[in-house]
Amino acid sequence: MLEYIKIILSKVSFHKELFEKELKKAISQLIPDEVLELKSWCYAKFGEAYNAIFSRCFPA
Repeated sequence: MLEYIKIILSKVSFHKELFEKELKKAISQLIPDEVLELKSWCYAKFGEAYNAIFSRCFPA
């Protein structure tokens, strides 16, 4: 599931609102360990461009 979510996020990364919507949906479907892995992947792949979205979506 996590790999599929990564593919989806990569494909919608051109559109900030759609990216945020898909990220929120993904977080709600994953277990906590997978959310942490997704968070690391997101910051590594999209870090600076989507930092504000990550701050809103990922738990502190």
